[in-house]
Amino acid sequence: MTDRTAIDTIKGYFYQFDFSILKILELPNDTDSVVIEGIEDLDIKTATEENAVQCKYYSKTEYNHSVISKPIRLMLSHYSEVKKGTKSRINYILYGFYQSGQHKLILPFDIDFLKNNFLTHTKEKVKYFHHEDLALSDADLNDFLTLLTININALEYDVQLKRVFEILKLSFNCTDFEAEHFFYNNSLKVIKEISIESDVNNRTIRKNDFIRRIDSKKILFNEWFIQFKGEKRFFADLRAKYFSALNTSPFERFFLIEMSNVGYSRAELKELLFIISKKWSKISKREPRPFCPYVFIQNLPLDELIELKREMYDEDFVIIDGFDFAGSTFSPKSIIRKADFSNQIKLKFVNELNHLSLTINEIRKTKYIFQFYLNNPFFELEQPSIKHTKIQIKKFNDIKEII
Repeated sequence: MTDRTAIDTIKGYFYQFDFSILKILELPNDTDSVVIEGIEDLDIKTATEENAVQCKYYSKTEYNHSVISKPIRLMLSHYSEVKKGTKSRINYILYGFYQSGQHKLILPFDIDFLKNNFLTHTKEKVKYFHHEDLALSDADLNDFLTLLTININALEYDVQLKRVFEILKLSFNCTDFEAEHFFYNNSLKVIKEISIESDVNNRTIRKNDFIRRIDSKKILFNEWFIQFKGEKRFFADLRAKYFSALNTSPFERFFLIEMSNVGYSRAELKELLFIISKKWSKISKREPRPFCPYVFIQNLPLDELIELKREMYDEDFVIIDGFDFAGSTFSPKSIIRKADFSNQIKLKFVNELNHLSLTINEIRKTKYIFQFYLNNPFFELEQPSIKHTKIQIKKFNDIKEII
């Protein structure tokens, strides 16, 4: 598959995902539901009706009747089962975007047009009449047409995406950034998880359950969202939102970093810690309100933490950790003492997770927490006065690209 073809294919997937998200959010009642990959791409169930929707994005394709003839035959096959009493009566919707050619289809059309352009097809030089194979009468076909809606003037990709963002902003009363990076990101994850379920019951979701599942302000490293944004742009967005021009403010910043036990490198961790210290410390002689950051490293063994700090100390990099002498207990008052030009404290290590809350509660200044986690957040502290940003990473070195 060429790069161009691959991009078009991926865009088609995203178009269907976005359409599903939009239709869920537009459901009139909280208990209305959709089925992902049910009878069609999306089955929409409300209190009064059920619609089976096939949604396609053909940005490089001219519309011709043959493009939608097979989907219509499949819908008619389902209708035939309805006539036999084995399936429930539903509405059928064909929804698609095409580059051109929409003028070729004049709506509404009659059963002769249906037969000639959509139900008659040739395979291996043999002509087939699908309605005859199903033993459906003209009255049946007329009835089928009352259930069929065709829209080949669907929203263009960017227009539909903009509509998704708009309705997310309204639903959550949020900013553009939050709509995209939190709620749209979460929506893609939920739709993807549902779509691969083998049991159709697990591919069904009600509007209120969907809203509940996407209502999170954790920034996920969701592969589909990264595919949508591009990794570099994703990191750049996070950097611009959370880590630009912050060094001018004397806040108390906590960087919580989760390490993987695979591929650990002390040298790379030291490099990151030096970067954090350089960007978020101000301890010059002329600084009126000096400060430096706190760090906590999740999953780093104690003996490795000791070796890491020893190396940094040997390199004349001044650190403190709230332990003032051998055998002492942890002191929040000790670790929060001011870093300045005279003591040259450049980084404050929080050694244990249970010391974090003690330290945070001891501080009387503005506090920011930046938590970088691999799978699930490992520290929970929800206080209205504290800005706690949770960012999922795929690998440790992603942090350097974000901050």
